[in-house]
Amino acid sequence: MYKIIDGKKIAATLREKLKDNVLKFRTERGREIGLAVVLVGNNPASQVYVRNKIKACEEVGIKSFAYYLPENTSQSALEELIVGLAADDGVHGILLQLPLPDGLDSAKALKLIPEEKDVDGFSAFNIGNLCLNATASVACTPLGVMKMLEYEGIEVNGKRAVVLGRSNIVGKPMAMLLLNADATVTVCHSKTHNLEEECRRADILVAAVGRAKFVKQEMVKEGAVVIDVGMNRDENGKLCGDVDFENVKDKCSYITPVPGGVGPMTITMLLYNTYCAAVRR
Repeated sequence: MYKIIDGKKIAATLREKLKDNVLKFRTERGREIGLAVVLVGNNPASQVYVRNKIKACEEVGIKSFAYYLPENTSQSALEELIVGLAADDGVHGILLQLPLPDGLDSAKALKLIPEEKDVDGFSAFNIGNLCLNATASVACTPLGVMKMLEYEGIEVNGKRAVVLGRSNIVGKPMAMLLLNADATVTVCHSKTHNLEEECRRADILVAAVGRAKFVKQEMVKEGAVVIDVGMNRDENGKLCGDVDFENVKDKCSYITPVPGGVGPMTITMLLYNTYCAAVRR
């Protein structure tokens, strides 16, 4: 019998603890923790994400600074704003909402965020520290997955883990976190030979390929833990993940749903990273 991992419940529990820690920080140090969020353009999905992040900040007592720039913002104007936020002692974390409108260079803009304020964990410094298993801000989604496994008491040490996807935002940091937790890790992608066979070896399977219902029953080992990072729309326009949930669930020991699985953990880890950045400062 499978168990659904309730990301909303886990996120709520972690946020309550984080709220206490933020209050303690503010009381002991006499200052607020600040997160600056920069949104360029009118992307509807990005606007929703930013609103959710600001609401989450309010929930745990982190002060948010929201900067909404028009679609036609120049690269120099964007960079000037980020440089100013980098120098602001009241800002402990800077989040540049991606994707940026066409014509803007996100890589150049992200490089201007100091590593100590890189709460997304995207900088070369933080990625390097993750590879060294040293203190770092870690990309929010993979970090959220690890917190879910920990919360559920799912053993990672010595297990065979397969990560489907090799993006810099999810796949690669996910693989490093699992490796640092002493799993034996395989990263699969579009060029992987015998993909189904590789997936069937997994005690822990993390799907992050961005393809609706890509993971089928025959790709999953009996009793595996299946973590679905995908967020897609199916043929009926309904939200779904990378895993064919209805056909896969009965083969699993644990599985995350979409929505309500990994998603709520991502914003919670952003708040956690911002708190940690403030403590390290």
